Amino acid sequence: MAWQGTIVLERMDGPAAVRAGDAFRLIYAEVFAEPPYHETADGIAAAFRRFPAQAGRAGFRAALARSEDGEAVGMAYGWPLAPDTVWWDELAEPVPDAVRREDGHRTFGLMELAVRGPWRGRGVARRLHETLLDGVTAERALLNVHSDSAAASAAYRAWGYRRIGATRPPGTGAEVYDMMLLDLRPTTDDTRSPARPAAVTRGG
Repeated sequence: MAWQGTIVLERMDGPAAVRAGDAFRLIYAEVFAEPPYHETADGIAAAFRRFPAQAGRAGFRAALARSEDGEAVGMAYGWPLAPDTVWWDELAEPVPDAVRREDGHRTFGLMELAVRGPWRGRGVARRLHETLLDGVTAERALLNVHSDSAAASAAYRAWGYRRIGATRPPGTGAEVYDMMLLDLRPTTDDTRSPARPAAVTRGG
């Protein structure tokens, strides 16, 4: 746990995230009820019926941000993509086998990253992202972001992500998302600079 101004950031493993499930659900429900997601009560309930199983996946990790008085303000979580992941199959245009190859360790899938409205624009999303990925040994991180979420897309680009293509993750109906990839390998010219906009992503 580390102080970030008036925000406390905590990285969690699966069991800790399940114990803090009410905080994750509060953030998820508030953020994803907003445009362009329009998540329903049934959708939120279904997401958090899945959450304990997701938290049990190998390599699962999460980050939770709280205000100084303990109020949950932002969250992020994900896990390494399995060799048989369907993420790459959901792209509208296929990518080369060298890009889509997975071995269970190569790619960290960033499933959710969200910050509640009153705390956006304060760098909380960037800090959540950094906290979540700190110590990850994967070569790269992969995420889906709603194509209509301009602020999130801008933040990810500023952090070094590049767009791979359009995709329709399961459960999102006809909505189009952008798949974005971040190289996590050290370079002499690290383009993963911090950005101010709050980010929201949806995993597959």
